[in-house]
Amino acid sequence: MPHSHTHVDPATVADDPTVQAQQRRALKLMAAVLIPVALATIIGLVLLWPSGTSAAQQAAEQYFPEGTLYPIGEVVAIEPYDCGAPGAGAAGQSQTCARATVTVEDGPEANENVRLDLPPDVYGAGIEPGVRVVMSRAPGNGGADELYAFNDFARGFPIATLALAFAIAVIAVARMRGLASILGLTFAFVILLEFMLPGLLAGSSPVLIGLVGSSAIMLVVLYLAHGFSARTTTALLGTLFGLGMVTALGALGQSAARVTGLASEENVVLAGFAAELDLSGLVLCGIIVAGLGVLNDVTITQASAVWELHQISPELPARNLFASAMRIGRDHIASTVYTIVFAYAGASLPLLLLFEIYQRPVLDIVTSGVIAEEVVRTLVGAIGLILAVPVTTAIGVAIVKASNVTAPVPAAAQRPKRPITQ
Repeated sequence: MPHSHTHVDPATVADDPTVQAQQRRALKLMAAVLIPVALATIIGLVLLWPSGTSAAQQAAEQYFPEGTLYPIGEVVAIEPYDCGAPGAGAAGQSQTCARATVTVEDGPEANENVRLDLPPDVYGAGIEPGVRVVMSRAPGNGGADELYAFNDFARGFPIATLALAFAIAVIAVARMRGLASILGLTFAFVILLEFMLPGLLAGSSPVLIGLVGSSAIMLVVLYLAHGFSARTTTALLGTLFGLGMVTALGALGQSAARVTGLASEENVVLAGFAAELDLSGLVLCGIIVAGLGVLNDVTITQASAVWELHQISPELPARNLFASAMRIGRDHIASTVYTIVFAYAGASLPLLLLFEIYQRPVLDIVTSGVIAEEVVRTLVGAIGLILAVPVTTAIGVAIVKASNVTAPVPAAAQRPKRPITQ
């Protein structure tokens, strides 16, 4: 059966006054949304940007006296000894501690040897000669052995090596886009460390801090990594919609499930230093930040799907284009939901093992304070990304159809395809 196909000259379409008018309308529509969002984000950054030392940081200074140093040293000798009390442990098992001789690499006693007492858990972790450790050196005039204590293992070199390998892999595969994404990630950490964390300690609204910081990150990261285009703008609008939904649903879920933020040990310690900190709001801020990555992933993929499908079949009607893109989106939703759930399950694995040891019913485990917080976080993030997919798809279809119109061509210019013979 013969089939005719419409061939369009891009130059002719681009010069069409109707196409140009629709492109201008599409750009104006995007600007009408982006400019207020960008202005609101900038104003929020200016008004909420913290300054000075917070009361919580001042309260913590008494636990870390001025002049405390954290030099690095290398273990040169280990002397284990039995430090368990008689009858210690469930079966009267003894515990093994150790005294380590460490060569200090920096600080007042650089290149000198000091002795550290290592508790059983540190010695049991496999410490041996050649291992580098971080020590705490208290200010004082006593002997060196009295001033130094074990603080942690030195992990700077392996982490730096992994970070370098990560950067090389990203740039080698994604090239300039990979480099741009690393720069965007650097900017995100600047906002997190210099704005969001100090702002929360300063007593600002956790929800406002989360929304303003997340908007600033997305405005820079998306355009830096993917370029300034209608496609990226579509993903940004979908991401902002998803963040709004995550915020609203997170507030409802947190209130309904009575997630107070007091279930975790870290939050209890925070409450001791910063009594004015809104722990329930902190949980909601964490939900907003946790949703950034998956929302960005889903929306940019969905926007790209719309553009690619349109380039392949520019004559495809808007409804069919939306349906085709949503078929891709549904597959992405399914895989992303698994990713979110398994990521939180992996992070909470030690806690889940404790519940397994206690042999508590599954319903009690899921509704317990610590797990309930993660369940609310997971469900809210999943609902937000699910709703962001059709919204991003609809925005992408509207923009791509408004800015790219297929112009009709005369019948004489249409060439019928040869019939397919079997």
